Amino acid sequence: MNCFSQRFRQTAPMLGSSKNELVPSKPPRRNGWSWPPQAFQVVGWLVYSYLTIVSFGIYIPLLPLPWKHVVYTLMGVAFIVHLFAHIAVLTVDPADDSVRAKQSYSTPMPLFDRTKQPHVIHDLHCYLCDVNVGPKVKHCGVCNKCVEDFDHHCKWLNTCVGGRNYRYFFLALCSATIGVFLLIVVVLFVFIQHYLNPYSLRTAPQFAGDTESCPLFLLFKDVSGNSTWLMFLPLAPIKTSSAGLLILSFVTVMLSTTCLLLLSHLLGFHLYLYHKGISTYDYVKLQRQKEAKKRDVEAGNGTRNAKTHKAPQVRLLFCL
Repeated sequence: MNCFSQRFRQTAPMLGSSKNELVPSKPPRRNGWSWPPQAFQVVGWLVYSYLTIVSFGIYIPLLPLPWKHVVYTLMGVAFIVHLFAHIAVLTVDPADDSVRAKQSYSTPMPLFDRTKQPHVIHDLHCYLCDVNVGPKVKHCGVCNKCVEDFDHHCKWLNTCVGGRNYRYFFLALCSATIGVFLLIVVVLFVFIQHYLNPYSLRTAPQFAGDTESCPLFLLFKDVSGNSTWLMFLPLAPIKTSSAGLLILSFVTVMLSTTCLLLLSHLLGFHLYLYHKGISTYDYVKLQRQKEAKKRDVEAGNGTRNAKTHKAPQVRLLFCL
C-alpha cells in the first residue's frame, strides 16, 4: 500500500527572473480536511461507505442467531473505532509546535532557493517556515510545513503522519484490518451457506411472511423460495435475486481481500518499524544510504577494472 510518499523535501524550480528571487507558492495545509482532497482520500471514503452499507445492511442481518448479535457487536466496534480514529488523524494538525504558534495557514510560503541554502532544514532551522525545529522534524513538501516527529505523508489521509497523530493512524490501521477481515469471514459464510443450507440464512421473520413486524413485507410476499432474498433487514427490506446476492458477495469479497492485503502489509510494516525503533522516514533514509553505498562499491569496482583491463575493454565500459 503506497500510503507514504518519499517526496519529503520537495521543492519547485524558481520562476522569477533572478535565481535568488523567492516566488510565492501555495499556502501550507493545516490537516487532512484541507482542500482539495486527494484522489486516494476520496476512494478511501467511498470504499469505507460501501463496506459499511453491505456489512450492516445486507450480510450481517442474514446471519443466524446468536451469531448475528455477536458479529453486530464486533464489527460495530471495529467500524466505529476506525471512523473516529480516521477523523482524529485527519483533524489533528501534525505540525511542529513552533510552526503552529507562528504560521498563518492562509499565507503562501516562498519557494526554497537552493542558491542560498543547500537544505530546507539546516542546523535545526527551517528556512521556509523560518522557525527553529527539533532533530526529528522534517519539512513536508506536500503539506508545505514542518512536521513534528515526521513519519510519512499519507495520500489516503491527505495529511502527514507524525508524532501528534501517529497513535490515531495506527489505531485506524488496526481497526480497519480487523473490520475488513471480519467482513470477509461473514460474506464467505453467507456465500457457502447459500448452497449448503440456505434456510439457516432465512431466520428473519420477514422471510416467513411476518407482516406485523414489518408492514413493508406486503410488497414482497413471494420470498419463500431460495431464488428470492431480502436486503436491508429488518427496517427497509428490498427484494433481490439469488444471483444478485451472489454477484454482490463476489464483488465484496474481491474488494475486501484487496483491502486486507494492503492493510495487513502496511500494518506489518509499521510493526516492523516499531520493533526496530525507527520511523518510515528513517527506514527510507537507510534504504537510500544502502543503495548509495552499493552504487559507490560498484563504481569503485568499475574504476579498478578500468585500470587493470586493456584498452578495448576500457572503450567498451566507456560506451556503456
